[in-house]
Amino acid sequence: MDDQIDASAPVDGLPLVHLVRQPLTEPASGARPPLLALAHGLNSNERDLFSLADTLAPRCVVVSVRAPLENAPGAYAWFGIQYSTHGTQVNAEQLDASRKRYADFLGAAVMAYGADPDQVYTLGFSQGAIISLVTALSHPRRFAGVVALSGRIPQEAEQWLASPNETAGLPVFMAHGTHDMTIAIAQARAARDLLERQRVDLTYREYPMGHGVSPEVYADLSAWLEQRLT
Repeated sequence: MDDQIDASAPVDGLPLVHLVRQPLTEPASGARPPLLALAHGLNSNERDLFSLADTLAPRCVVVSVRAPLENAPGAYAWFGIQYSTHGTQVNAEQLDASRKRYADFLGAAVMAYGADPDQVYTLGFSQGAIISLVTALSHPRRFAGVVALSGRIPQEAEQWLASPNETAGLPVFMAHGTHDMTIAIAQARAARDLLERQRVDLTYREYPMGHGVSPEVYADLSAWLEQRLT
């Protein structure tokens, strides 16, 4: 699929490794395109979600970002996790560092690729959904919208969230599988409840699937994005 995508060389000097797809449609005269950042899940890399870039958000500059922590060759993470009888615990220090670095990257990418700073969207899957939600909820003025697929909001991150007055109206699309064995649906519903308390403009949907992105999810998130892109 890569040979069907305008995979331009990324600009040197940005704080995270990434792939970039230029807009597939010409913006109006004098207009700057929106920017859509893709954040992959645990032990994946920037090529994973970039496979969507041949059809997703044709008006956007799409940047697919590699998480900063290397667990193995080709396998990257936004933060470490530990499993115990008390549940899954995240490395809060690494999550904090990654959300700041992701926010810095997006600001730099807007400048580097000539995008519209008022039209920045982030789409993440699993751990990438976590980093997308946490970064946007802690830097709400930098984002025009968030797509969170099969994600959650760790309790450790709640201390960094902006006030509901600041996050009110932030568009969020959240999708989760009712049969997800990696991040249980109960965790997604807890995130839904938190997002409602944060007063975001929430579209929350559940699907009869596991931990993944089904054609139905892709169709729904694509329609949601197109409704909001200007």
